[in-house]
Amino acid sequence: MKSKTDILRSKLEEGKLGGGPKRVDAQHKKGKLTARERVQLLLDEGSFEEIGALVTHRTKDFGMEQQLFYGDGVVTGYGTISGRLVYVFAQDFTVFGGALSETHAEKICKVMDMATKTGAPMIGLNDSGGARIQEGVRSLGGYADIFYRNVQSSGVIPQISAIMGPCAGGAVYSPAITDFTIMVENTSYMFVTGPNVVKTVTNEEVSSEELGGASTHATKSGVTHLTAANDKDCIEQVKKLLSYMPQNCEDVVPKIPYTTGEEIREKLETIVPESANQPYDMRSVIEGICDEESFFEIHRDYATNIVVGFARLAGRSIGIVANQPMSLAGVLDIDSSKKGARFTRFCDCFNIPLLVLVDVPGFLPGTDQEWNGIITNGAKLLYALSEATVPRCTVITRKAYGGAYDVMNSKHIGADMNFAWPSAEIAVMGAKGASEIIFKNEIAASTDPAKKLLEKEAEYAALFANPYTAAERGFIDEVIEPKETRRKLIKAFAMLENKVAKRPRKKHGNIPL
Repeated sequence: MKSKTDILRSKLEEGKLGGGPKRVDAQHKKGKLTARERVQLLLDEGSFEEIGALVTHRTKDFGMEQQLFYGDGVVTGYGTISGRLVYVFAQDFTVFGGALSETHAEKICKVMDMATKTGAPMIGLNDSGGARIQEGVRSLGGYADIFYRNVQSSGVIPQISAIMGPCAGGAVYSPAITDFTIMVENTSYMFVTGPNVVKTVTNEEVSSEELGGASTHATKSGVTHLTAANDKDCIEQVKKLLSYMPQNCEDVVPKIPYTTGEEIREKLETIVPESANQPYDMRSVIEGICDEESFFEIHRDYATNIVVGFARLAGRSIGIVANQPMSLAGVLDIDSSKKGARFTRFCDCFNIPLLVLVDVPGFLPGTDQEWNGIITNGAKLLYALSEATVPRCTVITRKAYGGAYDVMNSKHIGADMNFAWPSAEIAVMGAKGASEIIFKNEIAASTDPAKKLLEKEAEYAALFANPYTAAERGFIDEVIEPKETRRKLIKAFAMLENKVAKRPRKKHGNIPL
């Protein structure tokens, strides 16, 4: 009796497992790997176990019964990454352009169901021309079956989508529901309607790359969280991303062995400038606090006024949400609020503690922001942090003004430990603006209004432009020297490791979408 390996080898030689050597060569010429090459690169050597390798489609219309390829355009199965179980599907563009059929979808759904049952991450390597038009509604139904499982698995197991070729039409909604999307530059694109339809309907001339390429979605739409130079880089990023995550919502992230030392970081003392109006790079603060070279930024080129990403602190995986003074002075706007909220909710789903670094002068003013919903979008970040039950620590490095102070993980919305540097300013607004309102009559009656304004600014700053008033009320747990930040946070997160927080009984909340 022939073994499974012998059968697969013979089918491959017949050109019936995948699209054959010519199509494989065409894939390589485009700078792309084949589906099987991608799976082998992703998983630990020798760990892949394929499921459904001999499946074929059931279509008999349009001469399709003469075009049978084993696997039907998708490779599915399970294996390990760094010894941890994962499930994977990889669409095979060499078979019908990776188009999704009824059986193609059934194979994907099977491994998705198994991933949820066994509590292991699900990784999708997308490279498909869309629904197989010869099958009509059956292929459309296949997409809906996948979408439904994406939703049911959301918050239960991590789901990662790697876009390694075309992903258009309804196909885009599966990656959109998953936790993280990675796109390969120059060879992948995502859009609901392609350039030809856009031109017909709106008369706009646009290329596939401009409309839905990796750069577009990384900078303008925020659809993709990460971009990769090529297939190999994409797969390495998938592996790195998984290293910060647990297997499922009831698991914890494996801790890297770490021996705690003095943990004083002198370089943190000189990062914040003396002038409150001078910017600095919050990434320097992050690097000074976290384990060396452990920060893995997400959404780097989208909504750059806020920084989010994973890092390690004394070997523990944490999520970081931080205002970025280098961009728009670190204000919160529509895009940054959505970016911060989405990342916060992922960390809360999978038991990843949150560190929030605050230097925020408020919300971005203007008709564009108000008319496009800064109220409901800003509320998303407020909602996400208020809802989070994981350990939550805050460090205010400089400004924390107005409603943005409340939103950025204040003690009032349930943060566990709140620290402030001596340079912190916690107030309704900046000293100048506040003085112009509070002392308006006094300034107007003065013989030297400009001088009077400066006096009143200093008076207001002495009262409020510091962290001590908030500390007196218990809103700040401790005012600390910057160099002590890492040591304090290591102790705080260790103390909070077994935190238990129960939410009120309900079906689910109604986040302002």
